[in-house]
Amino acid sequence: MKIGFYNDHRPCIVKENGVVDISREVRSLEGGTPQVTLENIISNWQFLRPRLERLAERGRVIPMSQVRLRAPVPRPGKVLCGRGNFMEGVPVHPMRPLATFFKSPDAVIGPGDTIVLPTFRPNIFHHEAELAVVIGKPAHNVPEAQALDYVFGYTTSVDVSARAPVEGEPPLAGEYGKSFDTFLPLGPAITTADEIRNPNDLGVKYSVNGQLRQNYRTSDMEHSVGYVIAALSAVMTLKPGDLILCGTNHQGLGPLQDGDVGEIEIENVGRSSNPVVDSMKRKWEWAVDPTMGGRIRERRASLDGTPSTGTWPLTPPSPAPIRRD
Repeated sequence: MKIGFYNDHRPCIVKENGVVDISREVRSLEGGTPQVTLENIISNWQFLRPRLERLAERGRVIPMSQVRLRAPVPRPGKVLCGRGNFMEGVPVHPMRPLATFFKSPDAVIGPGDTIVLPTFRPNIFHHEAELAVVIGKPAHNVPEAQALDYVFGYTTSVDVSARAPVEGEPPLAGEYGKSFDTFLPLGPAITTADEIRNPNDLGVKYSVNGQLRQNYRTSDMEHSVGYVIAALSAVMTLKPGDLILCGTNHQGLGPLQDGDVGEIEIENVGRSSNPVVDSMKRKWEWAVDPTMGGRIRERRASLDGTPSTGTWPLTPPSPAPIRRD
């Protein structure tokens, strides 16, 4: 089943041809915000599920042409992101420790919403297509073998990233360049965990204006979804509605710029797109940026002395935007 929100954040079941409103079924669970409503739905899922399954089969479908889908996780309490969590053709032995960072929950937008590039001047704005995990029940010190039992479902996410300020721009600490407003598109819905047999065997694609860029499988993750949940739960209690982004394979990254439309698709999870607007009308070469993927492979290879087998150039990134012809 796919759970989401539409129009004025009314809860719904999302189907291929439209949505089925579930407001009546969850009326007693509605909170002061859409996020609270979602968390209440998640916490009461075992009781709601049979009714919603019947409704999904028999309920009136409102056509997609009449609805506007909203972010399926409107304002998560926590957004935790994997950093450098893919092998990218260069396995490292022993495995590196898991690295993560926080991303602002206020960066969330939904399907069709606009990614707005800020006036901050980075070296480049990149897309990072990622599988996102929605936590289903409080998780604290959970064993890796049981960690997937704490998942409510999965959705698509794009970790939009501003890379390194250009000369004259104030530096951003840590990963703040990933937390600008609108830098976390989600959607179109949460696909419940029972529909995903193995979250570490899903195809992830990202296209810009129809050009396929990222194309990888989650089987390339260095630390599995279960491991990530277990490791994070050893540090903090994960709560229903919290979001974990699993990280990305950096091969195929490219720029996002004014006028682009980016589309993410994750196998069995969903597909969603977002237009991009930039008031400064900056331009980069409209193509896959080979430098980031090459640098990641080179860095991984240096950890255990394994020669990089990638074909990506290992040159440093261009220090400033370049015009496209």
